[in-house]
Amino acid sequence: MSIKKKTVEEIKQELLDKLSSGFGCGLEEATNEQIYEALARMVRDEVLQRRAQSRGVRKQTGAKKVYYLSAEFLVGRALHNNMVNLVNEENYLKALEELGIDRSVIFEKEPEPGLGNGGLGRLAACFLDSLTTLKLPAMGCTIRYEFGLFRQRIVDGWQVEVPDNWLDSGNIWEIPRPNETVEVHFGGRVIPYEENGRMCFEHVDYSTVEAVPYDIPTLGYDNTMVNMLRTWSARSPKRIDMASFNSGEYVKAVAERELAEVISKILYPNDDSYQGKELRLKQQYFFSSASIQYAVNDFLKVYGPQWDQFSDKVAIHINDTHPAVAIPELMRILMDEHGLSWEKAEQICYDTFAYTNHTVLQEALERWPESLFREQLPRVYMILQEMNKRLCAKLWKSYPGQWDRIGHMAILAYNQVHMANLCVAYSHSVNGVSAIHTDILKKQTFHDYYVVNPRKFVSITNGITHRRWLMQCNPGLSKLIDEAIGDGWRKDINQLQKLVPFADDPAFQQKFQEVKYINKLRLVDRVRRMQGVEMNPDSLFDAQAKRLHEYKRQIMNALGMLMFYNEIVEHPDREYLPRTFIFGAKAAPGYQRAKLTIKLINSIAELVAKHPVASKYMQVVFLENYCVSQAEALIPATEVSQQISTAGKEASGNGNMKFMMNGAVTIGTMDGANCEMFDAVGADNIYIFGLTAEQVEQGYSSYRSSEVYETNPAIRKVMEQLIDGTLSPENPRMFQELYHSMLLGDNGGMADSYFVLKDLPAYTITQKKIASDYTDKDKWLHKAIMNTVCSAEFSSDRTITEYNNLIWHLKPLDL
Repeated sequence: MSIKKKTVEEIKQELLDKLSSGFGCGLEEATNEQIYEALARMVRDEVLQRRAQSRGVRKQTGAKKVYYLSAEFLVGRALHNNMVNLVNEENYLKALEELGIDRSVIFEKEPEPGLGNGGLGRLAACFLDSLTTLKLPAMGCTIRYEFGLFRQRIVDGWQVEVPDNWLDSGNIWEIPRPNETVEVHFGGRVIPYEENGRMCFEHVDYSTVEAVPYDIPTLGYDNTMVNMLRTWSARSPKRIDMASFNSGEYVKAVAERELAEVISKILYPNDDSYQGKELRLKQQYFFSSASIQYAVNDFLKVYGPQWDQFSDKVAIHINDTHPAVAIPELMRILMDEHGLSWEKAEQICYDTFAYTNHTVLQEALERWPESLFREQLPRVYMILQEMNKRLCAKLWKSYPGQWDRIGHMAILAYNQVHMANLCVAYSHSVNGVSAIHTDILKKQTFHDYYVVNPRKFVSITNGITHRRWLMQCNPGLSKLIDEAIGDGWRKDINQLQKLVPFADDPAFQQKFQEVKYINKLRLVDRVRRMQGVEMNPDSLFDAQAKRLHEYKRQIMNALGMLMFYNEIVEHPDREYLPRTFIFGAKAAPGYQRAKLTIKLINSIAELVAKHPVASKYMQVVFLENYCVSQAEALIPATEVSQQISTAGKEASGNGNMKFMMNGAVTIGTMDGANCEMFDAVGADNIYIFGLTAEQVEQGYSSYRSSEVYETNPAIRKVMEQLIDGTLSPENPRMFQELYHSMLLGDNGGMADSYFVLKDLPAYTITQKKIASDYTDKDKWLHKAIMNTVCSAEFSSDRTITEYNNLIWHLKPLDL
């Protein structure tokens, strides 16, 4: 079916009509906010018209649907992205231009949805885009966080968290579905009773929170497929206690409502306290229960109680352990509300659920106090007890007499609920997100489970959507590719391979370089406007943009910068390649060492800026409040992408893929998807350094950071600068914690457990190699172009196709 696109004139007229009917004004009087809203409503109407064309097809054909449960969906702004997927971006932008409207100003007026933080949420958003483009029935499920994670401010070099009020002016893109509100119950007690020879359980004296759904439509590229991202908002059924209000107890009058609705206020509340853990668990159960209730209700509407068909029509995917409680929740619904036997419900759950693991870090494999489950989710806790009992009985057959091993594999052990074990035991598929990550899951993290059932474990490397991360954010490069090989790559990213002959073509290289420079100027302008910082577009742009964590080793980048600074100061007469080091990162509010690292980076920036010679050759810029729109400006402008995690710690990464797709050359360790990027692009087009995962594992018993400190004068000097007042004259010991962690260890633990000092010499040597190669423009541009060419392998379309072939087995809708 041919999809009619609006002409430039039609867009212009409709925009003027929207301003007139919606705001009673013409273009001349309209504010930028009003223009944004009118334009967004136009585009939303087009998206929903396409939804109307495809609505009901899944139910009519009995097609299977996947529910993708994730605590995060970092979707980014929708207006420009929907223009791209409507395949009418050109007409929309031309219409704005002819009306004298600055598109960049209008796009900036859209609030950025606070539905995620890092790679986990961005991956989920890419997946929903690809699922829809591939016409696969799906629904994303998460929480409608009222204040997101937080909005980051940098004050005197420190991160300061302020509320992200992204919903203050509403969200044009969401559709409220109050008629599909469900109840979620917490606390109370369970009364067992017998009925018709069967044990039954009644949950009483619970408190109720209403889960109110809001759907955000996701449009497929150049088709009429629209899948929904369902976000759940918490609401108290009791809006106000009138008795308390009338007696003057105004705070008490709304206390119950506030306690209920705090569930959907903030993403990842600090869980250092018991109350924080309680809120986290409530959040996870809240959106998991609501999503499972909806999935079951939808199945019943279409198929009735044909439970034998449930897993043939419904797939539920758990994105990391946050939604793991969905497994016993489905058991509860099937048994307590629909009367299925334990054995039948258990088989349905096993055949329905699949689990993606995103980390091998033990602290990130969620564990909850059993007492918390017992208090807040008493019926779910009873089900977990029975699941654990049956699981341990099965494991005894595989590992007779090995109680320590079984305890390590159990769901309930040592007074904790082990969510990762729950996922692995009760999912029919478990996948890692890169080849090396899956290998570690098999050999280490879940080795005992792998031995019992090796066929359950599969490897599916992450991917990104080129529609946002190339076509939308880098229109100059997209147009250049069109001129070289045609626009077929926009639908089939594998066609980028046709660019291989152009990697050494002088004319193409020149245009590629011009596009990069324009993107650098765009970033320079943005940083000037938003932070008042001037950047040198003629310097090499070297970026590390990712969630701040010790294993991602932003501190190694910082120490490397300090070594470069020292070299310039000691040898001011030498020539150096000017380089701008750019950081984008948020630290979790309770992660003090990560916040201290941000302060360190900004202290180095200040130190460099004050030096008359060093400031000519280097600059350090920390992008405030790194988010999707910041990434859309940074990534196309970047020339060197730092992916320098400790080998074996990064599951995959997907920022590395975005930088690669936009022609940045990677400096990184053999970790996560870097390994597959190395295979794809070749050793000549990526800079690999440092220990391997195997060497890191061996190093836990043999590595001594003090040996590096004692034998490497340059490293010894930068370590001393952490505590001698160089970086903080007013408080010389400000960075003592970082110094101690790398040389003495924490509380008697291993010093430098992320091998920063061990890898630092190789890192600095590799950075010098990059500086040398960058001066050979033909050589460098060949590397950059080949990175774009080979990025096709890391498309989320490929990733989703693999998920579907190996796990979900959905059929594309015939639209």
